[in-house]
Amino acid sequence: MKIVGSGTVVASQPDTDRQSCAFSGVCVFPNGRWLCGFRGAPTKTCVGRQGSFLTRSDDEGKTWSSPIEPFVPPDLDGRRGQFRAVQPTALGGGDVLAVLYWVDASNPDLPFFNEETQGLLDSKIFLAKSNDTGQTWSKPWLIDTSPFNQPTPITGPVLKLANGELGLQFELNNHYYDRSVWRHSSVIMFSKDGGKTFPTHAIAGNDPDNRIFYWDQRPAVLADGRILDLFWTYDNQAGVYLNNHARESRDHGRTWSRMWDTGVTGQPAPAVELSDGGIGMVYVDRTAAPVIKIRTSADGGHSWPADTELQISQSMVASQTEKKATMQDAWSEMSKFSVGLPSTARTKNGDVLVIYYAGADPDHTDIKWARLRV
Repeated sequence: MKIVGSGTVVASQPDTDRQSCAFSGVCVFPNGRWLCGFRGAPTKTCVGRQGSFLTRSDDEGKTWSSPIEPFVPPDLDGRRGQFRAVQPTALGGGDVLAVLYWVDASNPDLPFFNEETQGLLDSKIFLAKSNDTGQTWSKPWLIDTSPFNQPTPITGPVLKLANGELGLQFELNNHYYDRSVWRHSSVIMFSKDGGKTFPTHAIAGNDPDNRIFYWDQRPAVLADGRILDLFWTYDNQAGVYLNNHARESRDHGRTWSRMWDTGVTGQPAPAVELSDGGIGMVYVDRTAAPVIKIRTSADGGHSWPADTELQISQSMVASQTEKKATMQDAWSEMSKFSVGLPSTARTKNGDVLVIYYAGADPDHTDIKWARLRV
């Protein structure tokens, strides 16, 4: 595998509300258009002045349109909110569905994560649809995530499942002032009506002992209909990250195999199929200076040999990994990351497109892209 192109989607704009650009997602349309969503804010930890933007490229990354902010976050129960993330999914033709992560911003002085309780600001999930490859959009509609009525941060785009259904992915967190033990789970909910309702669900990742957190799930639907889900895996008792784990579903997400250890450490992107029949796993390696890498698997995602590794990004900063004794330490560490959250898609000719954020510090980050070819 080799890098055949790279560049900047959107650059940090100092002293503006797009100084910190992060949390990106991408999809590719049959006509070749690339559509990228990202969150812009003056600082990475800002709540009250964040927004979700879209930009597109019709020349395979050479140029990008000026970012637009087409989604107006509604007030809920009299509370002002902001959209913290947007992730697009190409559905076929010019149709695209965007999942939006709404966060309560009625008190902008409150941090996103409550260090005393380990709770999050109240959050909801909205969807919006476009029929013209992202040029115009419907009004966002609120999704009922019952029976999960706590904060539900999204973990990626809506899944287009092989049986024609849609899958909505998110994690479970405690309410902001809830002092009960946070019991983490990764969830996928299912829709048969194009995203209007999601009446059924499955738990994609959970440790009954609540020691291992299978968080930042990254499910991908493969050509044979199988879902391969990768997890950034954290030992909450020891305060250390473990190797990424994975599991698969062969019945459209209803039941799941046993977890397996991938042998790779680092925050993963969704797996992506390669033109030679293998599978690629893009991930952030933070064992030293943080960099974006890819490894490939020839056995369906069960092993990822070290000799297949390719470094995608260049190191911009020193190590950003700290010693952790508590969950508060883990969140503090994450707030300082200035390289991360890669997302993936396949280009029109079968190359791998990787989008990620990177910068010298967390408050000055660009959205970058790279194109890989087997």
